[in-house]
Order: sequence, then C-alpha cells, then structure tokens
Amino acid sequence: VQLQASGGGLVQAGGSLRLSCAASGRVIGYYGWGWFRQAPGKEREFVAAISRSGGGTYYSDSVKGRFTISRDNVQKTVYLQMSTLRPEDTAVYYCGLKLGELTVRTAALRRVYDYWGQGTLVTVSS
Repeated sequence: VQLQASGGGLVQAGGSLRLSCAASGRVIGYYGWGWFRQAPGKEREFVAAISRSGGGTYYSDSVKGRFTISRDNVQKTVYLQMSTLRPEDTAVYYCGLKLGELTVRTAALRRVYDYWGQGTLVTVSS
C-alpha cells in the first residue's frame, strides 16, 4: 500500500487549502485515516483523523473549527479542508492509514498507523 499526498502550497493567512491523500494498492478490510504535521524543529503532531465509516472524526484543539477531515471510500482517498489558515499552521503535512478501526483513544497516536504518505508542504504567510 502506498499513500500519495498532494495539495500543499503557499497561501496567505486567512486563506484555505485542501489536502488530499490517495491510497494505491490493495487495502484489505476497513481502515481509518489520519493527518499529522511537522513544523521545522518540532515533532510530528496530530491534526485530524477519521474512522472507517466516517462517522467518527477527531481533531486537535489547535485546528478544531477550522479544519475538516473527510474520506471517499470508493476512491480510497482522505481530504483535509483547511480554512482560516494561520502562520503557525506552516508545516509538512503527512497522511497516515491505520488498518482496522480508529477510536478517540488511538486516533492521535502515531504508532498505530500502518502506512504513511510522503508529506506535502503547507506554507502560510502573514
């Protein structure tokens, strides 16, 4: 299974971007998705996650109300709609796929994800 993230770029503060991450290869069974980000000099941190059905969505406090995660199971793709972007949102964004279910207890844990995308850079200028 390979994940390909896209959609990053340069945007002014207050603007919007939509990230995508598509899975290729054979993904058996059900799975959840997550987005993490890593700013220069910082550790990778949790941003958002979505359960296999899409009924469960989870967000970090720093993005709640500004970002929306969604998924297309037919296309095996996850999206991250980012609005009201701030300079502190500048980071490389990584998508992760977890085989099986994601719950509120596991969504923010990097170690539970089985596959990772290569990252896409988001730069927010002030």
